[in-house]
Amino acid sequence: MRYRITHTTKYAYQEPVSVCQNKAHLRPRDTQHQSCQDFRLLTVPDPLELNSRLDYFGNKIDYFSLHTPHNNLSVTATSVVEVAEPTPPKESPPWEEIAQQVVAPQTEETIRACLFRFPSEFTQLDEEYADYARASFTPSRPIIEATQDLTNRIYEEFQYDSRATTVSTPVAEVFARKAGVCQDFAHLQISCLRSLGLPARYVSGYLRTEPPPGKEKLVGADESHAWLSVFTGESGWVDFDPTNDVIPSTDHITLAYGRDYGDVCPLQGVFVGGGNHTLTVSVDVSQLDFLD
Repeated sequence: MRYRITHTTKYAYQEPVSVCQNKAHLRPRDTQHQSCQDFRLLTVPDPLELNSRLDYFGNKIDYFSLHTPHNNLSVTATSVVEVAEPTPPKESPPWEEIAQQVVAPQTEETIRACLFRFPSEFTQLDEEYADYARASFTPSRPIIEATQDLTNRIYEEFQYDSRATTVSTPVAEVFARKAGVCQDFAHLQISCLRSLGLPARYVSGYLRTEPPPGKEKLVGADESHAWLSVFTGESGWVDFDPTNDVIPSTDHITLAYGRDYGDVCPLQGVFVGGGNHTLTVSVDVSQLDFLD
């Protein structure tokens, strides 16, 4: 599949902003199954500075700063991305074997994976989460099969409700309410996996959506999405989407990897002035022909 993604963020300030500094995780990653063929970042007003670098997790982030007073800021990231269907692993080892590999990692791959087995700002380690996960992670069960089962249980037992949580709602509250959004379900499943000693990372990205039968797709109707990836040993990292109970394929476009949402927030920054402000976000994912 080949896509054009347009992600626009607009700020309207009550008072002029004199200075702002920002970083953006809006450039899709190149992965084994995905290539970013074009990326452009447009800001209005024009930035005084604009540069990019790789972060600790290998995501390419863009920095920009404005030093002239402004009452509005618009940031539009436009990408062209090609996504291939991943080849599913034929088999996977027992989950206990993976947990043991990262206790005392011996290879470069397990050393890198080890980072993702610890708590972070938006995830927690707790015996309560481990107990919940153990219904899926029975003794010697293959890790992919067990993670699929946990993904299904979260999908079946938790309700998608955009009003139930905010961006800062703790995992414990999501677990108690049995409700949330994609970010919450990813953090919850990561907390469950890490509580068993398994490396799991947060994945930010986009999901191609289809309109109802007979209806045209609305421009800007798509949204940012989040899911997770679990380390499976020789088969590497395998993605799981608990919001939709699927293993992501060509409908999922990856932006960035991190320990949690805080590492890969699409747009972060600080500004001087502004007073009260409003924020609007529009995302459009459109399929392209390979000749476009």
